[in-house]
Amino acid sequence: MSDRLWRRRAVLALPMSVLLRHPLTVLAQKNLMQLPANLPVPKDDGAARHLKGMRLPDLALSSTANRSVNLSQISGPRLIVYCYPRTGEPDKPVPPGWDDIPGARGCTPETCGFRDHHKDLARLGAEVFGLSTQDTAYQQEMVKRLQVPFEVLSDEHLELTRALRLPTFAFDGMTLLKRLTIVAQNGRIEHVFYPVFPPDKHAEEVIDWLERHPPAKG
Repeated sequence: MSDRLWRRRAVLALPMSVLLRHPLTVLAQKNLMQLPANLPVPKDDGAARHLKGMRLPDLALSSTANRSVNLSQISGPRLIVYCYPRTGEPDKPVPPGWDDIPGARGCTPETCGFRDHHKDLARLGAEVFGLSTQDTAYQQEMVKRLQVPFEVLSDEHLELTRALRLPTFAFDGMTLLKRLTIVAQNGRIEHVFYPVFPPDKHAEEVIDWLERHPPAKG
């Protein structure tokens, strides 16, 4: 997707009142959509190698749809859970040092990628969920602002993170998920994308994998 289209989507995702009264917010939103040049590329540290073949734990997580979701009970051919550190806020600058962490920057472009390809993923039988350790209220603001058509789950209390031993990192007193994506079928993890880079192209990477690996029948 071209940079011009990214900028247009960033502006269209904002209410008209914001566009008229807060032009600096529009600029900040555009900046969240764009990845700086020369970001450090994350390397595979082996922290996700144990995940393939694991069963998803039987626990419920708070959803942006104001309900609880148990990923182990999701039916359907495929389940996609993309885990990300944290989305930024359009009225706040990127925290100092954030862009220096390999794989940290890019949660908004990644989410918009899954948003824009949501119908393509659905045609491949994939149900998509986002996941982060931010609380539900924070996630709901993001979902509304970016017009995200799927649910985002909160692992604020690190229940799923600990159950699956998901890779994390600490930043400014927060425990954040490293960027990775789980593909599951019938409650069991069959594939893991880790590390994920660049995040803005990741939804296309997932679609390519799904097309080359049809779900097992039976």
